[in-house]
Amino acid sequence: MSVKHSLLALLAQEPMYGYQLRVEFERRTGSTWPLNIGQVYTTLNRLERDGLVEGFGEDSEGHANYRITDAGRTVVDEWFLVPVDRGQPPRDELAMKIAIAVTMPGVDVTDILQRQRTATLVALQNHTRLKRVEASKTAPDLAWSLVLDSLIFAAEAEVRWLDHCEARVRQSAKNSGKGQK
Repeated sequence: MSVKHSLLALLAQEPMYGYQLRVEFERRTGSTWPLNIGQVYTTLNRLERDGLVEGFGEDSEGHANYRITDAGRTVVDEWFLVPVDRGQPPRDELAMKIAIAVTMPGVDVTDILQRQRTATLVALQNHTRLKRVEASKTAPDLAWSLVLDSLIFAAEAEVRWLDHCEARVRQSAKNSGKGQK
């Protein structure tokens, strides 16, 4: 996820100061990816250094306000048009954990998979519950609803992958003639 581009997109709507950006980002993403206020200001400093935003004074409470520049608008427009690169997958802690576990003698991989499946199913139930609550509102928040959809689909895919892992681990144990611990 690009914090840089997200903050630029928010500033394309209207000038804001750091805390406002943080609140608006978290509101639109349902606080799924909480931002540290330090990260917001570090990103704003870099954006200003790169000529993508500019500070333009302080409000009555002393907050430094930022607005997007023409160069920043161009970057946002390009960001929305260019597909997200899926060529270099992000590090997935669960995939790393399973990959290492299957190579370690004495590790009960099936237990790891079952514990993760349980945790993922709980998360899936929570996301689904939130989705029902959001859908029942008179004016559901489309942005949050789409984020919830993404979380639900990812949890469903993770459960399918865990099932696949368990089948592969069992098949490997069967093929090697010994039980997988």
